[in-house]
This record gives sequence, structure tokens and C-alpha cells, in this order.
Amino acid sequence: MRVIVTGGAGFIGSALVRLLVLELGHEVLVIDKLTYAGDRRTIAGCEGRPGFSFLQADICDAERMRTAFADFAPDAVMHLAAESHVDRSIASAAPFIQTNVMGTFSLLEAARSLVATYDEARRKAFRFLHVSTDEVFGSLGPTGVFTETTPYDPRSPYSASKAGSDHLARAWHETYGLPTIITNCSNNYGPYHFPEKLIPLVTLNALEGVPLPVYGDGSNIRDWLFVEDHVRALVAAVTRGRVGETYNIGGRSERTNLQVVHAICDTLDRLRPADRPRRELITFVADRPGHDRRYAIDPGKAERELGWRSSVTFEQGIERTIRWYLENEAWWRPLRENKYSGERLGLLPEPAKGAA
Repeated sequence: MRVIVTGGAGFIGSALVRLLVLELGHEVLVIDKLTYAGDRRTIAGCEGRPGFSFLQADICDAERMRTAFADFAPDAVMHLAAESHVDRSIASAAPFIQTNVMGTFSLLEAARSLVATYDEARRKAFRFLHVSTDEVFGSLGPTGVFTETTPYDPRSPYSASKAGSDHLARAWHETYGLPTIITNCSNNYGPYHFPEKLIPLVTLNALEGVPLPVYGDGSNIRDWLFVEDHVRALVAAVTRGRVGETYNIGGRSERTNLQVVHAICDTLDRLRPADRPRRELITFVADRPGHDRRYAIDPGKAERELGWRSSVTFEQGIERTIRWYLENEAWWRPLRENKYSGERLGLLPEPAKGAA
């Protein structure tokens, strides 16, 4: 296939690009703005490979997207470019609305223009895969799981912007016949994860012997999915998924945040012992505003229809992830020093002077 991957220098996007190029041998055009979380080093092994190309561009630039789509003429678009950190969306929502909503609109329109130039066979074969999150469904109680028919109930600017982009992708299929497929995934983790997210942040803080911040009492629950499992599901969705359908992608690995932090501490203590147990570094901090209590995904539809199933257990995945960070300080050290040093994010912005 000829595939455009947006956000292909990010965490999940780069794992997808490495799979498509290095293992499956597809021709890939990566489109990435290279914001703070985009890093071409994540796809360095793909540079120079036959059929691989890179375009640094903003997906909100509609004219540039139309030109890129027309020039490359893809068989599929796999759209992962997004602002994705809840804490950052709390402090500054505008970039999330712009990139996640308007950027998705720009890409859908570019794809619609492109497909209109294809012959009937290429039109029928074309796919636009929109990659989203389980956070659009809101928060669960102690029981139950998200399914593809769970009503949307986003609680943060990030999840609201992703919900909006999901609705656009679905509407462009229903209104214009664009062959879209949507996936909603649970929390990803693995190598090359930008260090503002929980697992890399705690891993690197623990390595450096500094406090490990845990929101509230640490009892918020997430379903964890190893990134390499996720991107195999995305390939299955774009090649075997039914047009107009949604597929929930999850790892069947629910853990409280505190359990995750404990697992990181214990694994690091075993792999690189310190003077004292790293659990002693755990510090409970004020909770995030509007912090969703629990996410859990039922991936049964993806397992049945796509022939996909997560293969990496949380215990296996967390050890692989930590070993990667131990062996790749040259990748993460510049990020800690120049882009994000571990400071608290997600604080509510101060109200404007004179505001009620």
C-alpha cells in the first residue's frame, strides 16, 4: 500500500511507521508538524528506505494537505496527528480545538477531493482511518466497560476535541461517502513515549531519585495497551475493517495509577538497584481538575472482526518499556533538559484580572 500517516513522528505514529516501513514494506509519507512531542529520531531507521518520505507540515494547512494528498496519491490515510495530553488541554485548550477538530476537517476534505479523482476500483479500496481515544466516552463507575455503542460523554478539553473529530469522520462517511473507519484506544505505553505522560515521567523521575507525583489517592483506573499491539490493530483496521465502523482497541489490562507506579518502582529496583526502594519516592499531589475515575474497553469487536488480539501482558510490556529507557538515555535526556523537565502540568489557568 501507499499510506499517509499523520503524526508519524509522535509516539504511536512512529511505532506505526516503523511497522509499515520496516516490517511490512509499504510506501509511507509521514506528515508531522514536529511540535514539542514530535521527533524525527523516532523514525530514523525508516529514513532512506524505498518509498519512505517525510513532510513537515501543519495538518490545519488545508491547501498544503490537498497538494500532499494529490502528489502522493495514497491508498489509505492513517490519521494520528493530535494534541493529546489532558493536562496541557486544561491549561490551554485552543491548540487542541485547532489541531484535533480543524486539522481533522482539513484532512477529511483533502481526502474527499483526492478520492473524487480516483477510478471506481481505487475509490472502493481507499480507506481513511481516524485514530481516537477511549476518553471520548467519559468516566466509568466500578463496573462496566466501554463498547462501540457507549454514548459520548467527554470531560476535558482534550477528550471533547477528540469527540468532535470523531463526529466529523463519521459525518464525512454518512454525508459524502468517504470510506472512514474510527478506532478508539485505551492508554498506550512503550518506547519513545514523550516524558510528560505517566509511565515515562515516573520511570525517569525514579531513575533520577526525585519525587514521583501521583494524582489524588492514585485509585484512578486505566486500561493499558502496549503500543506495538495497538499499531498492529490499526493495520488490521485499515486492511480488514468495515467502512463506516468503529473499533475499540484495548489491552484488557486494568490497573490503578498507583499500581502502575508500584510496578515501575519494583521493576527498576530489580533492574537497576538504588540505595532505597523507589516506592519511598511516591508523593501524592492535588488531583487533576475533572479527573475521570475509570476507563475500561471491551475490544471484543476488534478481536472478532479484525482477527487481532493484544499479545503483550502489562508485566511484559512495562519491563520492555523500562529496559528501553535504561538503554536509550541519549534519546530521552535532551527531552528532559530542553523540552519537558517534569514540572507539574494541568493546573487551572489564573482568571483574568477583574474577572468575577
